[in-house]
Amino acid sequence: MQRSMTGFGKSEVVVNGKTFTAEIRSLNSKQLDLGLKCPAAYRELENDIRSLVSKRVVRGKVDMMISVATNEVATPSRIDKPLFAAYIKQMNEALAYAGIEVDYEAVIPSVMKMPNVIQTDVVDASDEEKTAIMKAVEGAIEKLDAFRKQEGDILIADLLRRVDLIEQMRNEIIPFEAQRVEAVRQRIREGIEKLGVEVDNNRLEQEMIFYIEKLDITEEKVRLENHCKYFREVAMGEEQAGRKLGFIAQEMGREINTTGSKANQHDIQKLVVKMKDELEKIKEQVLNIL
Repeated sequence: MQRSMTGFGKSEVVVNGKTFTAEIRSLNSKQLDLGLKCPAAYRELENDIRSLVSKRVVRGKVDMMISVATNEVATPSRIDKPLFAAYIKQMNEALAYAGIEVDYEAVIPSVMKMPNVIQTDVVDASDEEKTAIMKAVEGAIEKLDAFRKQEGDILIADLLRRVDLIEQMRNEIIPFEAQRVEAVRQRIREGIEKLGVEVDNNRLEQEMIFYIEKLDITEEKVRLENHCKYFREVAMGEEQAGRKLGFIAQEMGREINTTGSKANQHDIQKLVVKMKDELEKIKEQVLNIL
């Protein structure tokens, strides 16, 4: 089963009156590019979280955010009241000395910004809270994975439909090949007749066969058919096959381009253009496959 690299997952775990939330988003990328935001009190878990994400997500531009909310009335910071009072006293004295009337609406915000007025208590995370965070991370990754599987199924169905269209157009080329060969023969003979020279018909036939063989696209059609078959096998039978499918699509492009350069026939060229259009859409979609 293939997975898309685009997805979202969110999970919440409640412990000790606190709600731990993990959110993860991913987009396509050649490598794993992980951005992690985590509250300072739980920074020691960053390596464990990164390790878990790298094993499960594998590849993509990934952003994970850990947040904590509490139902209790509590703050991690407090005001140092004696220090606050001392700053207010000094501010009053300074304003009185300068003959400026005290405006507490302006003074208080300034005092709150003075050094050490706001004290932050650092509280160590409990083992129970650490376990809750890791559980929330695992839950978010599970939901991300489910999302990616669903998106992957949609992508693969679209890719295989386009491969079918390319094969269908490849088969539509066949009736035009006989017409093309006969048209080439006719042009050569008409050109010789216009020159008004005598030629050895046996030698002429040999030269025409040699020339027509250069324009033959049988090998390209066979290789394209094999590439389409291999694309289906990999898409349906291998895990994390995005890069491999991209390589196969490149090989399909080579055969289609060679067919176009050899075709020398209007109807075949039209089909080649349509095949190229479908192949470009395949290449774009493959970039989103893990």
